[in-house]
Amino acid sequence: MAKVVARPELTWAERLYFVEIFKGMKLTIGHALKTLSNPDTLTTLVYPEVQPDLPQDYRSRHRLMKRPDGDPRCVACYMCSTACPARCIEIEAEEAGDHHIEKRPAVFNIDLLLCIYCGMCVEACPCDAIRMDTKKAILVDDARHKFIISRDQMLDWDPSDYPDTDVTSQEAPGGKLNEEARKAFESGTGH
Repeated sequence: MAKVVARPELTWAERLYFVEIFKGMKLTIGHALKTLSNPDTLTTLVYPEVQPDLPQDYRSRHRLMKRPDGDPRCVACYMCSTACPARCIEIEAEEAGDHHIEKRPAVFNIDLLLCIYCGMCVEACPCDAIRMDTKKAILVDDARHKFIISRDQMLDWDPSDYPDTDVTSQEAPGGKLNEEARKAFESGTGH
């Protein structure tokens, strides 16, 4: 059963709205004067020279995770493109050279102009091959075709940009855990 909430009765001055408008303007001007009198409270970035510091879990541009040998972790299962509500992911599979892996992506493109950054591709991926944690959220270019990022562009990241607690990133080439991960990968236990 719905709960009925009675509307409060407005006074004659409140019904004119002028008094309420001036109360709101007084509050706004008061905050502006307080801020202007103490400039230390202004948090301003010299953008675009200084980029905002985004949290690590902010959904930003995509990256493909790497195996310890540098190949993409993606097995071209099409789960990300199937889960994508915007249909912005294009994958073409090819046979993988490693006998432990059936296939890999020959083409893996994402149209960032169509992407709605919902994270469904990340959630759907069964092997943690795609992530959206690059902190590249401000995307600017001069042509539409430059917003279609390829597999190689998504593989172009450095493990030092990610925390030491991110084990999968640190196992990639250039990471702190790459040597041990590469040994396990080459022995066949790290697949």
